[in-house]
Amino acid sequence: MRFQAPESLSEQIAQHLGQRIIVGQMQPGDRIQELRIAGELNVSRGSVREALLILERRHLIDIYPRKGAVVSALTPTAVNGLYDVYIELLAMLARRVVELTEGADLMPLVERMRALDELVVSAGDDHERIIEGGFELMRHAFGIADNPFLEETLENFRPAISRTYYLAMARFREEVGETRRLFQTLARAALDRDADALAGAIRHFGEHQRSLVLKTLNSEMDASAQTG
Repeated sequence: MRFQAPESLSEQIAQHLGQRIIVGQMQPGDRIQELRIAGELNVSRGSVREALLILERRHLIDIYPRKGAVVSALTPTAVNGLYDVYIELLAMLARRVVELTEGADLMPLVERMRALDELVVSAGDDHERIIEGGFELMRHAFGIADNPFLEETLENFRPAISRTYYLAMARFREEVGETRRLFQTLARAALDRDADALAGAIRHFGEHQRSLVLKTLNSEMDASAQTG
């Protein structure tokens, strides 16, 4: 049984601010003022400062000398670098899950995939439920893969990836349908214990998601250039 320490105050603050960044309530370039945040949340500036360091490690903010913390920009270069690594790590996780299971061992995972398919239908425009459901599936796979290094690395990527998911899903409503197709394909591949099909489905969806995020960013840059 793995020991789970309670989340620190700084981690709670980081999650609160991080979620605001992920869903777009705080925009790239917005300054994050320690004193104001400390007053809003009734916490010490030291706790806020530690939370900002956590957010910097998660690539949601940048901290500059004498300027302080600002919400980081989503650039094509950053998105490509993020997806290059994330897609391969997810494919690695899928292969390891198949390698370490036998017979019907994958059925609990398959049932979770089917439940997610139903969730996508019932959640409608509740993107947060859909995205969190996908990450819950990933966490279940962690328990099978039993690789703490892979788990920690993928979890550290989660906030930055979530931010791109929100960006794409808010702009492209048809992404809900694409997400359903992913879960359906994953379920079939898991039933067949087809590691190549699992990894292939993940790569296909990842590349599709990458293209939508880049399309959104390019559209926003074009609009900014026209109004600038």
